[in-house]
Amino acid sequence: MTSRPASEPSVQQRTLALLARLAPLDGYNPTPLPDVRLLRANRPLARAPVLYEPGIVIVCQGRKRGFFGGEVYLYDAQHYLAVAVPVPFTMETDASEKEPLLAIYLRLDFSVAAELMLRLDEFDDGGANAVRAKSSAKAKAMVSTPMDARLALSVLRLLEALASPLEAGVLGPSLVRELYFRVLGGEQGAVLRTALARQGHFGKVGKAIRRIHAAFHDALDIDLLAREAGMSAPSLHAHFKTVTGTSPMQYLKSTRLHQARLLMLRDGMTAAAACDRVGYESPSQFSREFKRLFGLSPVEEVARMKKAFALPYPGPSSAFVSSH
Repeated sequence: MTSRPASEPSVQQRTLALLARLAPLDGYNPTPLPDVRLLRANRPLARAPVLYEPGIVIVCQGRKRGFFGGEVYLYDAQHYLAVAVPVPFTMETDASEKEPLLAIYLRLDFSVAAELMLRLDEFDDGGANAVRAKSSAKAKAMVSTPMDARLALSVLRLLEALASPLEAGVLGPSLVRELYFRVLGGEQGAVLRTALARQGHFGKVGKAIRRIHAAFHDALDIDLLAREAGMSAPSLHAHFKTVTGTSPMQYLKSTRLHQARLLMLRDGMTAAAACDRVGYESPSQFSREFKRLFGLSPVEEVARMKKAFALPYPGPSSAFVSSH
């Protein structure tokens, strides 16, 4: 009697096997594509402040929870996270040595996203259905969305290409574009497209956010940011809080502190040097506000990050600062 052949591995099993091989190190693992990073976390992480730049986070094993604006954003093997604008929030991770967290992070390429958004908006009835869907969708800075079978296959194809430098170089960009298409055309794609279109108040707030990230070390105030956004100061304050969950000046403070942590962690700067680099005039104020945000002094926080193997990957943008 012949034995029954073993069933072929599922899409999820193949994805996990590839991801585990491509991300052998705890922390961020680079890939041949500069905007794609692979993450492994071998231990859980309690709630910690993070700042995400625009991008897509696909968790294939383990679980992350983000807490932002009174909502909980779950991203695990059944959900992915998409971020339209840089937002400070708190995040916790479920992981272990036996079952590490394995994830893919794609930094958003706005030129690719914009081209796909135009195609999506033009497709149905000359764009009528898409325009109606987008106009009825409320822009959100961040969304957590269930995975579907087509997106799961797109993820697998991208990982297969990343396993070969040749395939990554030749096929990688088109496979990343396919992932964007699945996300922007997915269940909450209209919400993301509304946000990324930068229209109305959301777009004006986006101008202020971009100014903060480009010049966080300068002397910025609410009036200057309001002029940048083309809004009155009270209007910017109200709409900024709707988009990011915080006020413009609190957002600026959070951005400076996250950048200072990155400078100390990645570049080995002292707290005093990082304080000066990000625009603080008072070292004592910097230390107080750093401890208020992260719960530890600058020296203690850097030591904790190093011990947790949570060094952020020094990629093309320093805005993505996460402790896994």
